[in-house]
Amino acid sequence: MTSFVPSVRARRRTATLALVLCAGLTAALTACAGEDPDKGTNGVGRLTGPEIEKKAQTAADSADAVRLAGTLVSKGGTYKIDMQLKNKGGAGSVTSKNSTFELLRIGDELYLKADAGFWNHDDAKKPDDGDEGGASDAGGAAADKLDDKYVKVPEDDPTYKQLRGFTDKKVLLDGLLTLHGEVGKGDRDKVGGVRTIRILGGEGEGGALDVSLEGTPYPLSFARGGGGGVITLADWGKDFALAAPAADETVDYGKQLPKSTS
Repeated sequence: MTSFVPSVRARRRTATLALVLCAGLTAALTACAGEDPDKGTNGVGRLTGPEIEKKAQTAADSADAVRLAGTLVSKGGTYKIDMQLKNKGGAGSVTSKNSTFELLRIGDELYLKADAGFWNHDDAKKPDDGDEGGASDAGGAAADKLDDKYVKVPEDDPTYKQLRGFTDKKVLLDGLLTLHGEVGKGDRDKVGGVRTIRILGGEGEGGALDVSLEGTPYPLSFARGGGGGVITLADWGKDFALAAPAADETVDYGKQLPKSTS
C-alpha cells in the first residue's frame, strides 16, 4: 500500500491560501464594522450637537410652511394640536381637556370655530345660585348662536393673544426648537421613514430634537423636557390655502367674546 504524504511545496500552498482567505474575511468584516453611518446623508450627523441645532433652526426659519401635530403640556393644561402654519397665518384644531375648537388666522384676523358645548358655560348654574335661569338662558342662546360658526376674535379680547399663539409659526417654532442645557448628540433613528440624528438638551431633561439626515436638515420631532409633550413636524415648505370663511359661516360677536368652557 502506498501512503500519500503531501509535499512541502503543497503544504506551503495550502497555508498561503488559508492566510489569503483569512485576510479577505477580516477585511470584509472590518469594512462592515467601520462603514460610515453618514454615507448618503446630508452630513449633519458628523457635526457637533450645537452645530446640528443651529442647522435645524436655520432650516426651520427659512421654510415657508410647516405642519405641527402632537401634544403640548403646560401649566394651563394639556393641548392636542394639529396646525398648518406659514408666515402670514395658519389653520387647524386644538383640543383641550373640555373641548375641541378650530382656529383660522389670516394676517391679524383670527377666527375661532367651536360647537355649542364650548360656549355654553352656564349649564352648571342653578336657580338657587341667584341666577333664576336668566343667565343660563342667555348663555344657552349665545351658545346656540355661535354653534359651529366662525367667530372673529377681537384683537383687544383677553384671549386673542393666547389663541393667536397657536397659529403663529415663529412663536411655536421658537418655543419648540429651543433645547435647554448643554446640547449633545444622541442616537440615529427614523421619523416617518426618514433617517434622523437626535440632539439632546441637558442629556434629555432639556428636550430632544430629531433632525433629518436626508435633504434639508429640518426638525422632524421634538420631545419637550419633563414630559411636556411630543410634537411631530412635517410638510416643510408645502404651501396651503388660507381663505376667510364665508359670510353665512361667520358671526360677529362684538368687541369681546363670551367666556367658554375651555
